[in-house]
Amino acid sequence: MTAEDAVQKFLAWMAVEKRASLRTIDAYRGDLARFLAFMTLHMGGLPNMQGLGSLTLRDFRAWLAHEQVQAQQQASRPLARKTSPDQAARTRARRVSALRSFFKYLARREGVENPAISLLRLPRTKKTLPRPLGREDALAAPEDIASMAHTPMEEQRNATLFLLLYGCGLRISEALNLNMADLHSMSADGVLRIRGKGSKERLVPVLPVVRAALEAWRRRHPAPAPDSPLFVGVRGGRLQPAIAQKAMREWRIGNGLPDHVTPHALRHSFATHLMEGGADLRVIQELLGHASLSTTQRYTLADEARLLDVWTRAHPRAQMERNAHKKEG
Repeated sequence: MTAEDAVQKFLAWMAVEKRASLRTIDAYRGDLARFLAFMTLHMGGLPNMQGLGSLTLRDFRAWLAHEQVQAQQQASRPLARKTSPDQAARTRARRVSALRSFFKYLARREGVENPAISLLRLPRTKKTLPRPLGREDALAAPEDIASMAHTPMEEQRNATLFLLLYGCGLRISEALNLNMADLHSMSADGVLRIRGKGSKERLVPVLPVVRAALEAWRRRHPAPAPDSPLFVGVRGGRLQPAIAQKAMREWRIGNGLPDHVTPHALRHSFATHLMEGGADLRVIQELLGHASLSTTQRYTLADEARLLDVWTRAHPRAQMERNAHKKEG
């Protein structure tokens, strides 16, 4: 079996057994193709299975260094899309993760072990903190965005969609993948079954105000058959994320809000406002569908940063220190 055959088997395993998204599979396919292309030049030929098992840490580091040089050359081109050094490092970190997953698969399924890959360090990246909307903006967003729609149908659809995003903490893809049948199957106590990343399902409680909006939208829906998309576009097909993003972008610009105010920021707002209200971190993890608690813990770091900012602006000692710095200046 060639290395390319092994990659195809790995991607098929990711799709069937790991239930990875098409986006993840496409990213991994590109990452591994880049790796094999480099190793073909580096070793003077496409490595076979034995060759993959005998790669050294020096070989892996050479590949990673090549990726860094490629990113720098790409960034220096006049018409290239501008990316920050941190974004480039995140891309390389993802490629290392893809490679680790591939070699872990080879060890478990193909009997090819290479411990050197576990010694390859991930590129350093900055920790990004969730940037939620303030409470007032998050509460106002659904109706305000809806008021900018061109037709009554779009207005009610947008109000329901953005209320659902904030009220249930859904990803935009999760909300737009819902069908009318999902609404029909919502339990009497208002629990909605959501299919998240990797087709993993979770149960999300729906607040009465969100339920009322969904029921109103169901009565207004232009084609309420069970297999119809819950949120439809003007032509009756499934609403595209770009349309929802555009609607929120226009509202954001009109209100002078920062660029991070996107549909996903409503999910951050859901989690942050729950945590500020005293919700347990494990509960928030379940509601968001995070596989790891460490992902959810970012919200505690964001809250600590907010508290520190409040302290520096409000505490008398902090004010004295600021005034002292001004006098020195």
